[in-house]
Amino acid sequence: MSELYTPEQVAGLDRAAMDAGIPGETLMERAGRRLWQEIRRRWPGVQRLAVVSGGGNNAGDGYVVARLARRAGVAAEVLYLVAPERLGGDAATNARRYHDAGGAARPFEAEALASADVIVDAVLGTGLDRPVEGRFADAVAAINAAAAPVLAVDIPSGIHGRTGAEMGTAVRAQATATFVGRKSGLVTGRGPACTGEVVFDDLGAAGATGGIETPYARQVAPEAVRALLPPRPRDAHKGRYGHVLVVGGDRGMAGAVCLAAAAAGRCGAGLVSAATRPEHVPAVVGTRPEVMAHGVTDAEGLAPLLERASVLAIGPGLGRDAWGQALWAACRDWSGPKVVDADGLSLLAAEPRPVADAILTPHPGEAARLLGEGWDTGAIGADRFAAARALADAWRAAVVLKGAGSVVDDGAARWVAGAGTPGMASGGMGDLLTGTVAGLRAQYPDADPGRLAAVAAYAHGRAAERAAAALGGERGLLAADLADHLPAVLEAGA
Repeated sequence: MSELYTPEQVAGLDRAAMDAGIPGETLMERAGRRLWQEIRRRWPGVQRLAVVSGGGNNAGDGYVVARLARRAGVAAEVLYLVAPERLGGDAATNARRYHDAGGAARPFEAEALASADVIVDAVLGTGLDRPVEGRFADAVAAINAAAAPVLAVDIPSGIHGRTGAEMGTAVRAQATATFVGRKSGLVTGRGPACTGEVVFDDLGAAGATGGIETPYARQVAPEAVRALLPPRPRDAHKGRYGHVLVVGGDRGMAGAVCLAAAAAGRCGAGLVSAATRPEHVPAVVGTRPEVMAHGVTDAEGLAPLLERASVLAIGPGLGRDAWGQALWAACRDWSGPKVVDADGLSLLAAEPRPVADAILTPHPGEAARLLGEGWDTGAIGADRFAAARALADAWRAAVVLKGAGSVVDDGAARWVAGAGTPGMASGGMGDLLTGTVAGLRAQYPDADPGRLAAVAAYAHGRAAERAAAALGGERGLLAADLADHLPAVLEAGA
């Protein structure tokens, strides 16, 4: 897994590197060189480079890349929002070097971007803690309106370095080069929409900074999947891999149960059952004949199914009427591990007491209902990490806060499932995630619930990426398209 840090922690890593004998000036020179290498790799035909600079170390990185571009024969120009003479430290040093080498720098004008082949966003760094306003907001708007591609330095200007929230407005870059430590704000919230492809370089500081800071979060990577899911023994049988019971599917919502059950099976659960409205049994069996579908009219009919289950997935299409409430009441105090989603979360919020041994999978609206007063979707979007931790603490459960860069929190550790596609913005995706989590929980009952949920969320996102590639596009992606790609993701980890 990739380690993620807050801006304050990365500042600590910077200090540790300098204390170990790597001057800040050297780190800045290395960052500028890495930026220039990235420009030449991505846009080898660049002839005119515009560097839009602000007032921090990002500005210094920008002056370095402009100097290197000029040395390579590229017409580079720095357009500043903070005059070079107002810079301090290593940024001031590199501004002088650029000037002494004959580099051109002038106050920012939007019109100057029209002739650029590539724009470097060196305006605002990871320390931003207030909305972008005034001429800085104007500069961000001009960068976004320009035709040239944008490379952001460390983080797109306007994105909060810790939370990934958009601070009023933000640069939309085609790529972001980030240094020393990966910032948590790059991978969740609005971060993924604005960063483009993220490339990381520790600038040679890793040897001096290892273990200095405890990561704020970790981003799931393919090796985490492989670590959780070792190859199966050749004498495997279904009895080893658990029995998932999906409970839900009120009238008109049979599809939710079908999707969750399909995902549980495709993830490798040994047995999958579904408890749903009697009239939905033919639809479930017709869609997935491997699923043992049972029609239940009340909690009494659910009781024998609960006795045979090892993991419960409660909520997909459950509804909140009398039928759903009765099944929820029978499920919530069941002693085994549970995955709670959709209407199950709404019913949980209406009766606010923790449910034992549960993984909760809310979207922001459900999360706001679970957290109650003082929380709405805006507050959750402003700090998804804080919201996930508040949920984990309040409900004493592992939580998957769904969205771009789903955040997983168990009250002690955080993960980000950095996979997925905008095509997932369609109905049924959450039901498929519920089944994915439940299917893995059935197979690995002793695994850490938070880590398992993080791997499940990552696999869900990677399956969507594979499905979109198979279809030839993200638009029109359906939840059912993902299920058949889950085995390959879980087998290879990617």
